Amino acid sequence: MKMIEIENLTSAYGRKKVLQGVSFAAERGECIGIVGPNGCGKSTLLSIMAGVLKPTSGSVRYYGNDALENRVVFRKMTGYVPQENPLMPELSVYDNLRLWYTDKAELMKELKEGFLQILGISEFLKMPVSKLSGGMKKRVSIGIALSGMPPVLILDEPSAALDLVCKEDIRRYLQIYLERKGTVVITTHEESELSLCGRLYVMKGGKLVEADRKLRGKELTDMF
Repeated sequence: MKMIEIENLTSAYGRKKVLQGVSFAAERGECIGIVGPNGCGKSTLLSIMAGVLKPTSGSVRYYGNDALENRVVFRKMTGYVPQENPLMPELSVYDNLRLWYTDKAELMKELKEGFLQILGISEFLKMPVSKLSGGMKKRVSIGIALSGMPPVLILDEPSAALDLVCKEDIRRYLQIYLERKGTVVITTHEESELSLCGRLYVMKGGKLVEADRKLRGKELTDMF
């Protein structure tokens, strides 16, 4: 059974058709990369997959479960990292995590030996979010998306505007997540992240067109 099955998704804002029959599927442990110019519908697709937006038509299934019919599926199956910072700036990193990790014992275990430890979040737990660098905020956002250890991680340009060290840290984390049979859907133009993708799609005219996963640079952007 496929971990992700997206079939004939459409989405429109007024007369503007953003998605026009988008379909793809993914197995456990697979990374799907999606590229395309700004405003082409990538973020809309990911928002629908995370349950933030409702499509005009189509279906979203996670491991055979219809998420649009039963929205609990979104919460149980997906972790979502949007482009915008979802954190509360006036709270500390720890307090932000506690809003999502309802089980304190689980949170402490993750900080000590789990993915939160891998992300290095324990090093700045007491800092207010307003004092964090962009890379630190992104790590915490990913950590929050992983509360409850969802099997699918949905990432919208996770490394945008980050320095090279942070980009490499995030890539290394994603590699570990995939090795543990997590499934990733990511929009990115970072070559280090594209290298993780087993399949690559270009968003074009509101549809997904599969591309050679080895394409980079001008050869890839010529498909936009």
